[in-house]
Amino acid sequence: MASLQARTGREKQRYEGQLRLVAGCIPYRLEQNVEVCYSNSENKLLVLMISSPNRKDLVFPKGGWEEDENMRDAACREALEEAGVKGILSENPLGFWVFRSKSRENSCNLGGGCKGFMFALKVTEELDSWPEQALHERKWLTIEEAFKFCRYDWMRDALNIFLTTFSKEKPMGMREESVELPIRPLSDAGDECQMASSGCFGKPSSVQHLQNSSSKCIVQG
Repeated sequence: MASLQARTGREKQRYEGQLRLVAGCIPYRLEQNVEVCYSNSENKLLVLMISSPNRKDLVFPKGGWEEDENMRDAACREALEEAGVKGILSENPLGFWVFRSKSRENSCNLGGGCKGFMFALKVTEELDSWPEQALHERKWLTIEEAFKFCRYDWMRDALNIFLTTFSKEKPMGMREESVELPIRPLSDAGDECQMASSGCFGKPSSVQHLQNSSSKCIVQG
């Protein structure tokens, strides 16, 4: 099988006004826990996050949505390139978030901003090697751990929506967990923050959600 390569460059990037369009996902799986007596079992929900060089906090796979693909294809591609996973993607996104880099000059202007759409991805396959393996280490985490390690507030918002949506469709045998959101992220110096119009907010802003659907489609890889 030919080796996979990550897309590079921004020549085909989609934009909405001055906002770069981004697609990503929250990969997840159910892990079976068998008790010592083997008379009962339960499933624990885990989500997959990836690391970046020289950082202790984590992110969900995401990246630019390009002109020759639809939004869902872009989310699947980023999951494959950055985290080396394939699976079943939710038909509709969990919502979208507008954010920009704190490191840019005039960061409260729209220039340099992104509009990111996040999906849920039920992982069915983990590759032994993937295009950006040298840049990203993947980590399976409990929901509570994921909230603590999220690099950005908007990703924490997306995770909370994912958890709420998943709970409504919780399969039989799913373990019930109570998660207390952390007051502060692991890293206080994030590179992105949410924005609306030309203003910046220090606390999570309201998120615009799209209608959820229970129908799924298989990722073509």
